[in-house]
Amino acid sequence: MKSDNNCNTDNRINTDNTKHNITLNAEQQAILDKILAREICVGIIGLGYVGLPLACEYANSGVKTIGFDVSESKVKSLNAGINYIEDIDDALVKRLIESKTLEATTDTSKIAECDAIVICVPTPFTANKEPDISFIINAAQSVSDNMKRGTIVVLKSTTFPGTTEKFLKPIIDNVNNSGGTKRVIGKDYFLAYSPERIDPGNQKWNTKNTPIAVGGVTPECTHLASALINIAVDQIVELSSPSIAEMEKLLENIFRSVNIALVNELAKLCDRIGVNIWEVIDAAATKPFGFMPFYPGPGIGGHCILIDPYYLEWMAREYDFVTNFITLAAETNEDMPFYVRDMVIKEIAKQPISSFDAKILIMGMAFKKNVSDLRHSPALKVFELLDLEKMKNIDYIDPYIPEVKVNGHSVKSIESLSPEVLQSYDIVLITTDHTAFDFDMVAKNSKIVIDTRNACKNAENRNNIVLLGDGK
Repeated sequence: MKSDNNCNTDNRINTDNTKHNITLNAEQQAILDKILAREICVGIIGLGYVGLPLACEYANSGVKTIGFDVSESKVKSLNAGINYIEDIDDALVKRLIESKTLEATTDTSKIAECDAIVICVPTPFTANKEPDISFIINAAQSVSDNMKRGTIVVLKSTTFPGTTEKFLKPIIDNVNNSGGTKRVIGKDYFLAYSPERIDPGNQKWNTKNTPIAVGGVTPECTHLASALINIAVDQIVELSSPSIAEMEKLLENIFRSVNIALVNELAKLCDRIGVNIWEVIDAAATKPFGFMPFYPGPGIGGHCILIDPYYLEWMAREYDFVTNFITLAAETNEDMPFYVRDMVIKEIAKQPISSFDAKILIMGMAFKKNVSDLRHSPALKVFELLDLEKMKNIDYIDPYIPEVKVNGHSVKSIESLSPEVLQSYDIVLITTDHTAFDFDMVAKNSKIVIDTRNACKNAENRNNIVLLGDGK
């Protein structure tokens, strides 16, 4: 993460209100002036992959920042100067804590000290694939119970269109007192939605330099929220409403879900007809227009791409609309771990050994390479499926994830790879292509390699490699 406090004004929003046809009253202008002078305190609710990097950007810009989280272990770790997010520099966190620019707490009463609150809590789905916005509701209630007049509230959690105005606004409108008074938006507080754009492990695009969209309930809300976010993010795109911003976020991720589903389905077809999907995609990618390469794999993971299609599907039902195409793509991606499990069973059947006695090594547990992010990891799903097949000799290795829970029991990563270790397994399954792995050594020393990431594409020995989407 950058530690330069200087602002790049070339990409920042224009704070001249006349450019946006906005006339702020004296009170609103005073709030804007405080933001531009950085004489504010910002509260971040949720200190995970989105919230902590954002909190660090605010604090690193010289703004007093308070991070809120329900996890006492996270709060204790941060206040000791210990970082737990890979994309943030450890030394930066330590410096911000020691300088008291950044602090963490579980005490929501300190929301009263903040001039602005940014909500970055999880938005999972239920076992029935329905949205669970309970974390948002709880955060909104904490804000409503403790906020002072004039607070700017920004929701960043990925959700369905309408969440900000139909769920957050009524909670914040209602003041928790016996008088029954209500807050007036644009006067007592300002509300907006600004979706997160976090890509764990990305070395080029981070919180600071990734453009962010903002949509407020009123034009004044949009303008003030944009100025607030612009402290931490270089480039802001102002939208006309929170619903536009909420739907925009879903579009980003559903676009990826649909295209990944396309190549995953084609990979299955190529397996059947004996055509290499990886070579097909690379060939198509030579076209300089009208094509964007996506690649198959054991499934999709992380927070957004897996969940977002179901958030939209659920919301669409309220309007008697069925998102057949989008839902089918999500189901196609969720089927991939089952397909990979079947690939393993098929290869075991070719050997003089039962599935109960076969030794299997799974390489990688993280949902993508070079991160420790286990959220909805397809590798973990494959592990669970093989475990349910009563295969008793399954190990895994992941330098980023030392231990996982598989169907209720803990499994630790093996410590290291060597030719001798690889030779002891009947099947080596590559599910995450961490650059720390020596895939040439893996190919040379394994009996059978099932490669779901084309990680062994440059290996000299390919006779023992079963490649997803190759069909050989």
